[in-house]
Amino acid sequence: MISAHQQRLHDRVLEAPVVPAPSAWRLVGDWRVPVGGLLGIGFAVDPHSGHDLVMTVSTSGHGLFDAVTGEKIARDRDPDDDSCTPDTTPDLTCPGLGPVAGSRIHIAGLFGGGLHSGTGDGWTVTVASPEWPSHRVLLVRASGLHRGAHEEDWWHVLHANYSEFRAAGFSPSGHTLAVATSSDLTLWSRTSAGS
Repeated sequence: MISAHQQRLHDRVLEAPVVPAPSAWRLVGDWRVPVGGLLGIGFAVDPHSGHDLVMTVSTSGHGLFDAVTGEKIARDRDPDDDSCTPDTTPDLTCPGLGPVAGSRIHIAGLFGGGLHSGTGDGWTVTVASPEWPSHRVLLVRASGLHRGAHEEDWWHVLHANYSEFRAAGFSPSGHTLAVATSSDLTLWSRTSAGS
């Protein structure tokens, strides 16, 4: 049995339509980047530009995307079998590629792990499943989900009702929000923390 408070939260999340993220956050690209068979994602930093990078691990190999431009900057269709998926290592990592080759990237998704659920300046991401197996991704400012209004303090930015949810979270810098499903990657970016 759920409490009256829990029922109100359930209902408000269920009733909220998908809306654009607030102006501080910019959708990267047109919308979803198709990545068939996506298993998980992880973050790195481009050593040259300083941009956040997002690594994708899928049944078709590994990819690396610039989280500011959305550009695919590296692809490995045939990674080493011994470490090509995060479940083959105790720390859920995969080898980096492109500008982060030689490093290990922590991957969150089908096999576990996690991304940052908040930023240093008060943004959080919440994943709710009031109609499981569909997942709703909510971008929240401060404690807005419990007390604030939809489109003022929290935003329903993605409804994963078409593919299996894999992961959602922020880059360590807090400048990128990524959401992964079994079929695609969606990114939002902001220029600086505090925006």
